[in-house]
Amino acid sequence: MSLLVRSLSRFRLLRTQLRFNSTQRFKQALLNNPETQVTTLSNGLRVATENTGLQTATVGLYIDAGSRWETESTNGTAHFLEHMIFKGTKNRTQQQLELEIENMGAHLNAYTSREHTVYFTKSLSVDIPHCLDILSDILTNPLLPEAAVERERDVILREMEEVEKNVEEVIFDYLHQTAYQGTPLAYSILGPTKNIRGITRSDLIRYITTHYHPARIVLAGAGGVDHDQLVKLGEKHFSGLGRTMDVDSFPELEPAFYVGSEVRVRDDAMPAAHVVLGVEGVGWSHPDYLPLMIIASLIGSWDRSVGGGNNLSSKLAQMCSETDWMWSFNTFNTCYADTGIFGLYFVCDKMEIDNVVWNIQREWMRICTLVTAAQVERSKNIFKTSLYMSLNGSTPIFEDIGRQLTVYGRRVPLAEWNHRIDQIDEDVIRRVATKYIFDRCPVVAGVGPIEALTDYNRLRSGMYWLRS
Repeated sequence: MSLLVRSLSRFRLLRTQLRFNSTQRFKQALLNNPETQVTTLSNGLRVATENTGLQTATVGLYIDAGSRWETESTNGTAHFLEHMIFKGTKNRTQQQLELEIENMGAHLNAYTSREHTVYFTKSLSVDIPHCLDILSDILTNPLLPEAAVERERDVILREMEEVEKNVEEVIFDYLHQTAYQGTPLAYSILGPTKNIRGITRSDLIRYITTHYHPARIVLAGAGGVDHDQLVKLGEKHFSGLGRTMDVDSFPELEPAFYVGSEVRVRDDAMPAAHVVLGVEGVGWSHPDYLPLMIIASLIGSWDRSVGGGNNLSSKLAQMCSETDWMWSFNTFNTCYADTGIFGLYFVCDKMEIDNVVWNIQREWMRICTLVTAAQVERSKNIFKTSLYMSLNGSTPIFEDIGRQLTVYGRRVPLAEWNHRIDQIDEDVIRRVATKYIFDRCPVVAGVGPIEALTDYNRLRSGMYWLRS
């Protein structure tokens, strides 16, 4: 055997050993990830923590209640309440709340989504007891003064004006309005102007007493958090929560019904066309959730300010880098308790909309029929990387704990996610893509100079390829 052949053989053996060792180290690292400890208090509130040994921590309340639990007349109440809950309690004025948080150097924040409301603090680990005292006070003893309610209307109306300048926010509201028309998932999170002007203090109190039951709340902590300490603090501050509530009187979640449809808001003064093209997806706990996430990674995203070339993982991104048709695109897989929307949001020149739609549908059909094992493997690696990187820091981990406890009833370990992803191959991707994309009625939302947006009937006919 020549020296060159022996050298090549040794190189291949070394490369195989390195690959095996790195894979084993990666799997071992997943198994060594800090455990998520969960304890259920006597009143049903769940306490869940992941101690990563940091000097800082994020603790807060993840509540299974959002705009989807509202009615047409009360839409906007959950978001209004999120604003009002920091306006003072029976024990602290608004100024005292702000001073206590500032003096600790901590951050107090909140947000509302269609299915959840979240209140949380980020602070030094030693200040967790103080932060829990504040969180429990604002949740169990809010004053919600009438004068503050009146003032906050103008704040929310100004916020709505700012949101309406963000085309991406607006177009996804339109997408939900047409995809889930006639159901609560069609409502916007902020609510209509008419409701904001009419919401009263009693509406806010009614929302709390109806939805903020401990069985629907997760007290989550991540970072430098001691689980036993958080359990004791949870018992101390939240043991009286929900005693007067009747679990049997909980409002049931109204089913969401997807409708293939379209909404077009033409504005020729805008510089570019904004379009979302989607199909019905699945809920968080559905077995096809992960394959759809891999498909989303397979199609990918692109922005012309970043650029790229023929080595981009996404074929659609490769096409974009070779033409001037698109300004940007982003693939999404938005999930809810029982449904979801899988699709692609793009921004393009008004004269190229039809070309862009045709290429998107061609890529969708290719994935349904011709996707290769190498492409799927690369997309799995991309998704794994984004998944692990998204959990970098105590706040993302806190949110992940709260969401998973709410939607799954447990925290799924990273090693389990890794194993599930490894089971997905090109046959699974083709099957799932065909099930949810091939010959399905799409939902379309367009904003801007969209005169050239493909007619819906022709767009619908592009959702399949004729097979011989």
